[in-house]
Amino acid sequence: MTAIQEPVSPAADTFDQPYDYRRTELAEPDWRRFPGWSQVTEAEWRDAQWQRVHCVRNIKQLKTLMGDLLDERFYDDLAEDQRAMATMSMLIPPQMLNTMAPDAGSDPAKVTEAFYADPIRRYMLPVRSDRDEEWPSHPHSERDSLHEAEMWVAEGLTHRYPTKVLAELLSTCPQYCGHCTRMDLVGNSTEQIDKHKLTLKPVDRQDAMIDYLKRTPGVRDVVVSGGDVANVPWHQLESFLMRLMDIDTVRDVRLATKALAGLPQHWLQPKVVEGLERVAVTAQRRGVNLAIHTHVNHAQSVTPLVAEAAQTALNVGVRDVRNQGVLMRGVNATPAQLLDLCFALQGEANILPYYFYMCDMIPNAEHWRVSVHEAQELQHAIMGYLPGYATPRIVCDVPYVGKRWVHQLAEYDREKGISYWTKNYRTGIELEDPEALQRRYPYYDPISTLPEAGRRWWADQPR
Repeated sequence: MTAIQEPVSPAADTFDQPYDYRRTELAEPDWRRFPGWSQVTEAEWRDAQWQRVHCVRNIKQLKTLMGDLLDERFYDDLAEDQRAMATMSMLIPPQMLNTMAPDAGSDPAKVTEAFYADPIRRYMLPVRSDRDEEWPSHPHSERDSLHEAEMWVAEGLTHRYPTKVLAELLSTCPQYCGHCTRMDLVGNSTEQIDKHKLTLKPVDRQDAMIDYLKRTPGVRDVVVSGGDVANVPWHQLESFLMRLMDIDTVRDVRLATKALAGLPQHWLQPKVVEGLERVAVTAQRRGVNLAIHTHVNHAQSVTPLVAEAAQTALNVGVRDVRNQGVLMRGVNATPAQLLDLCFALQGEANILPYYFYMCDMIPNAEHWRVSVHEAQELQHAIMGYLPGYATPRIVCDVPYVGKRWVHQLAEYDREKGISYWTKNYRTGIELEDPEALQRRYPYYDPISTLPEAGRRWWADQPR
């Protein structure tokens, strides 16, 4: 006889779950709360060209927009960061700026404090007081921390993995994130960083990429990126994608665009929607998996317009819209912040939570980065809440290795914050290296996260 357990009445000392899910429907913040946009109509707001023209590019424009809502000390803090620390120039579309401090009200003191605390402001509009005072950069930080340009097989075409390539079609975006892993190439030069430049004409660069892929049948997966593909004139992008899909060995094409979240209006333009449908139909006919990969780091960024852009892409035949976020302290580095974001993406916007990358070791990024053991704890904390297919993997992109789940390390010195990783393939620059698959490759935790003995050890090292 099967034993049936009777339901147990809740005890007086029943404990809460570590995370309490409550559905939150998406809402577009009211842009008219900003003095500079008080007269902006909904039709203007939905217009991609209006959004691009009204991007905030400097402190003067930010002041004009905000009126008296921000204290002068915030602007001074921002100016000091741009002078001494910023690796990316300022470029923020209205859509993205509108998601900062959406409920702060109109009291300047409260708005200022809300801006300082806001997670999206922290990575899109960094200020000097955000940065780590003692270790703003890790001693092993590098401008091209993943050595992507070192692995170019044609200008802008990185061949790091055996079957996958990254095609950087251009070096601009509709918005510039402070933590950009490609800060060596992407965007305008800042007072700290003189950016490298792509030298070929776009058509010549694309020709060289296509030629390499035709000659390299082992590559089946192409990530089309930049910069951001939303900045490629549509007719050029569509032509390149059609040429890619003419190569019989290419089976996966992924379009990388933060603009799906930062400028969803772009992906809702009729000419773009119609063109994307032509590409999607061609992909289906030729058996190519076409996906869009976007970059959302906080639930505040997921608004009805973002959901509409994602659903529109799916409706015209794109197979998947996926999110590749970046794990950052002060933005999304708590279980609740990550789960709130994942539920907003997967449950409300039809965007699959795919990866969260640990923030790369670029200059002046230590205040954002978390340690490997903190990332491991976060991965553990989010398990079991989301559907398995929508539970993101937290990965460490190890220089010269590539993406690794955060539990895949081979060795870990927690005191010094040095983890060691192995790999199972050679990059293009290691084809004649007999030790490539036996070597252990280091990755470094932020020094501020180390125990006192570890911080002393790093302080004693030559800089």
